[in-house]
Amino acid sequence: MEHIKIYVHNLLDRPNHQLIVEGPVSPDILREWTLHPELDAFRRPAEQHLALIEIAELPEGRIIVAREGTLIVGYVTFHYPDELERWSDGGMDDLVELGAIEVSNAYRNLGLGKAMIQTAFEHGQLDNVIIYTTEYYWHWDLDASGLNVWEYREMMEKLMKSVGMVWFATDDPEICAHPANCLMVRIGKDVPLSSAEQFDRVRFRQRFMY
Repeated sequence: MEHIKIYVHNLLDRPNHQLIVEGPVSPDILREWTLHPELDAFRRPAEQHLALIEIAELPEGRIIVAREGTLIVGYVTFHYPDELERWSDGGMDDLVELGAIEVSNAYRNLGLGKAMIQTAFEHGQLDNVIIYTTEYYWHWDLDASGLNVWEYREMMEKLMKSVGMVWFATDDPEICAHPANCLMVRIGKDVPLSSAEQFDRVRFRQRFMY
């Protein structure tokens, strides 16, 4: 299938900051920039920088960044599900994961998360795919945010709903491991019914045992 990538460039004027939110960014451009040292939620910044470049090189991969000059202060990743996770079981070429969203502590509360996600969906470029994200409370930065689990969950739901992603039920054991965990999904308007039905079969395994 065709993965539509339409470059979007948005300026964000914030107090004391002139920011750019853009993407999908090419791997060559990513190599020229550096990651803020606080972007370490998943890996050390240097390792995460390499991971972003690798994702940008994938046919389906896309990286949206928020930057100040050549310093990346936030990013969102999109890519196929990991082959070891249940979401790859359906072999779907139109199922893409919103894999990570991270903003440096120094640049939080500036609306960058919402701006990056909305940039990713501009011009209908994700209307032919199902986008999903798995939210696990153990990935959330509760200490830095000052929020409790339920407040953070509410914040993430509000963020995802800003681009039309909604809560979907699943019997995935990791998501079911804690009531704050959740699966958020957006089925693009150009996704065929057959893909939506296949995704339903991936979401639920146990029902076929009864």
